[in-house]
Parts: sequence; structure tokens; C-alpha cells
Amino acid sequence: MNISHIEHLGIAVKSIEASLPYYEGVLGLKCYNIEVVEDQKVKTAFFKVGQTKIELLEPTSEDSTIAKFIEKRGEGIHHLAFAVPDVQSALDEAASKGVQLIDKAPRGGAEGLNIAFMHPKYTGGVLTELCMEGNK
Repeated sequence: MNISHIEHLGIAVKSIEASLPYYEGVLGLKCYNIEVVEDQKVKTAFFKVGQTKIELLEPTSEDSTIAKFIEKRGEGIHHLAFAVPDVQSALDEAASKGVQLIDKAPRGGAEGLNIAFMHPKYTGGVLTELCMEGNK
């Protein structure tokens, strides 16, 4: 699949504002971007740790995927994202190896990345995202 690195780790939170004191004050990380991704009903905040990012995900609607995740499992790690040179090729390869895809084609995500998810039942229980490498 030609993964270059872990692009980010997605963490579901009830409130970005309530989470910032831990990430900035305790860990000493700097939030460099907060944005709302309307079609995913989520507000995101990003921090850099070396080449890898941490993405906080706050639901903006009670019917969002993140709201449902928090209701069912509580706050915590939501997904692991890998950077790949071509998201569609990576999806096609995963599908050819029997992995069920949530997204059959890339879609727009936070920070302008092309993204796609693979189903956790086929990825060892970890919701796995593929992101186009080289963006931001």
C-alpha cells in the first residue's frame, strides 16, 4: 500500500475548548488549526508532534458520527490515519485483499486532504483512514 507515515491520530472529544488546556498547557503542544468540516458534522483542532498530527474531533450535531461514537464509547481514540501517495489506489488494493471500505472513493476532509476510511471489522478493530500524503 506504500504508507509513508502516520498522518494523524483522531481523538473524539465532547469539547475542543475543554480539551485545549491539557494538550497545550500540560503537553505543551500548540494548536495550529481549528476548522469545521460541515459535511462530516465535526469541528477539528490540530497539533503537530514531529511529522505526526493529533486531530481532536468535536461533534457539531447530535446525529454526527463523532457524537454517536462518544455516546457509545466515550471520549478517546477514534481513528488512525496513514498517509499514502494515492488514496484511490490504496482503497482499490485494500478492497482487492478483502477489506470492506466505508468510502469507495476519496472525499474531502479537514485541512483540504483527500481521505477515505476502511471498516474496523476488517482492520483489527481500528477505524483506519487513508490520507493523501504531501498535503499540509
